[in-house]
Amino acid sequence: MSSGDPEQAPLWADTVRGLAHRVLGPVAESIRFVTRDGAGRGYEYEARDGALTVAATDGVSASVGLQHYLRGRCGLSVGWDTVLPLGLTSLADSPPRRGSARVQDGYYFNFCTFSYTMPYWDWADWEREIDWMALHGITMPLAITGHEAVLHAAYSLLDLDDQTIRGFLGGPGYLPFQFMGCLDGFAGPLSASWIERHRELGARVLDRERAFGMTPILPAFTGHVPPEIAASSRASRRDWQGFETWVLDPADPLYERLSAEITRTQIKFFGTDHRYAADPFIEMIPVDADPAFPGAVAAATLAGLRAADPDAVWVMQAWPFSYQREFWTDDRVTAFLDAIPDDRMLVADLWAEYDPLWERFEQFAGKPWLWCALLNFGGRTDPVADLRGVPASIDTALAAPNPPAGLGLSMEATRNNPVFFELVADQIWNQVPDLDAWLDAFVTQRYGRDTAALRTAWHGLLNTVYDPRGRRIYPAQFNGILTAKPSYTGMAQARADVTQALWYEPAVLAEAWERLIEVAEHDRDLANGPLGHDLAEVGIAFMARVADRYYLDAVERSVSRCTPGLPEIARFLRVFEDLDRMLAARPEYTFQHWESKALSWAADPADRDVLLDNARRIITVWGTTDSPLLDDYAGRHWSGLVGGYYRDRWELWARGLDRALATPGAAPEADLQEQLRERAEAFLREGPAPAPADLGDLATESRRLFTAYATQPSDNDR
Repeated sequence: MSSGDPEQAPLWADTVRGLAHRVLGPVAESIRFVTRDGAGRGYEYEARDGALTVAATDGVSASVGLQHYLRGRCGLSVGWDTVLPLGLTSLADSPPRRGSARVQDGYYFNFCTFSYTMPYWDWADWEREIDWMALHGITMPLAITGHEAVLHAAYSLLDLDDQTIRGFLGGPGYLPFQFMGCLDGFAGPLSASWIERHRELGARVLDRERAFGMTPILPAFTGHVPPEIAASSRASRRDWQGFETWVLDPADPLYERLSAEITRTQIKFFGTDHRYAADPFIEMIPVDADPAFPGAVAAATLAGLRAADPDAVWVMQAWPFSYQREFWTDDRVTAFLDAIPDDRMLVADLWAEYDPLWERFEQFAGKPWLWCALLNFGGRTDPVADLRGVPASIDTALAAPNPPAGLGLSMEATRNNPVFFELVADQIWNQVPDLDAWLDAFVTQRYGRDTAALRTAWHGLLNTVYDPRGRRIYPAQFNGILTAKPSYTGMAQARADVTQALWYEPAVLAEAWERLIEVAEHDRDLANGPLGHDLAEVGIAFMARVADRYYLDAVERSVSRCTPGLPEIARFLRVFEDLDRMLAARPEYTFQHWESKALSWAADPADRDVLLDNARRIITVWGTTDSPLLDDYAGRHWSGLVGGYYRDRWELWARGLDRALATPGAAPEADLQEQLRERAEAFLREGPAPAPADLGDLATESRRLFTAYATQPSDNDR
């Protein structure tokens, strides 16, 4: 096996060795990491007589080599839910194997991910995540933890006092949206202890990422300023989802000054790798309609960055060009991109698996760019993805005249649909010409088992929830009654919505679910790891369609009789209770788990109040209870929500159904919406109901749910 100087341990060796110990335990002592020469990123491994040698060009490539060895020779992989350390007591022999990256970089995260998944993570959570990143080839993660300390220090230089700045920053759960310039002063204030502790955590995260050889991307100034600064500057008001913010005119000298000062402070606190993320128009149309205005913003943004760091490269999400395409015409986008030198910008095509902008804009006019998969909006737990479309989409992009410099995972939240994100990440290094073969290997490695039952189950999932046939996966469309906000005005649309959501045969999904349950019943320990996550997801998938069908029954029979169908309504509400019980058997599917993570950062009673409010608010109403704009955007199928908050809302709907049927019009709907607002306020004050009593383990609860519902006839059988 070729390598560099075998006596000279690479700088990253200790870091990767630490990862190996966390993944494998004592058997990691039999692994040696050495430098491999060569252009690009690559690895080579060989195992003989129980000892494994991994030669690599860098720490991430060495980690990928270890993961590929475990997958190829040991039949194991390390995912988000894998129980570690793995149970290996020896290392299988392997002839030399080589791998090289297909693209320069693997990108990871979205600003939103830091609100919807990890706002309350501690170092143990981050260490596990960074290990996952390294094992999956991530070289360019977005890194915004602790940025609030940078903003606090920079604004202090403008003579704003501590209380004003912390009020401007707002609540800790909403900080990423503050950093993007979407809101300020909401759901706070931010505590001084949070700022200091997260400055320390952010530095620790960056140190570990860099130790692997990653190139973190840090946040940059977007023009968004506190109202106190806007009042004495050239600034304009703008609106995002009902939130008012202020943005500096790029011609104001303060724009470039603040941009540079924030960047200098960031370098002082966290160092730099010369990559900076800024999205001045993320979901807000520019305040000036002049076609030249976006270019002026671009020039001022880049000038501020370069004043602090002459080697700065601006990383920008292309999301506005998709989200507000009526404004971002081809001419406007081209003018904006042309205002920036090609070597000073990296464009992230954020939703390329569904809306590939690189095709529309001819690979972004020569700019380096990233093909990214988004899929998940708001952290929604619906199991759905277009698995078959992904490999061909990536291969097509890589064959373009100006191919992507990297592949990325830009989900708004992690820990959902792991098969989709594993498939995308795998293609940073490997082409996937045969999805069915890839899936068979994924299943074996995910569970450490090679059984026909598991493979059959997953091919059933591939033919149902993971084959949406071009359907847009987006919160604004109907995603199921379970997390939908009740209304009387939507009842006429019910059948069309339910029909659209069911593009597969429920019996095939039921069979896949039962196969997974049977495996869990025979191996209860297996359900503690990835199988448990998958049982929960498939249970959600099946029960979501049951709820849709039972709701449709309740509505149509009530309408036909001109009076509420009480048996049908009772049956519909029972779905929420039964699903809640199953979800409670898996900790990460409980609202209590989310809330307890938030409270772990409370330094005093005032902190506790803010953290509780943030944790409860963003998952339910998102903003204020008076605004419907983002209500349920981050809806989750979690115990405490399904059987409590969501069920209670539908019970309120049922109580008023008699009146709505007898006197159609605005009054019953207005009364219902006011009751729903009051229920939301109560949830923000009181939180979720306690977990169901006398729970069995996940296999038991899954079987209980399957027996109660999977044998019921579907609409196709009636």
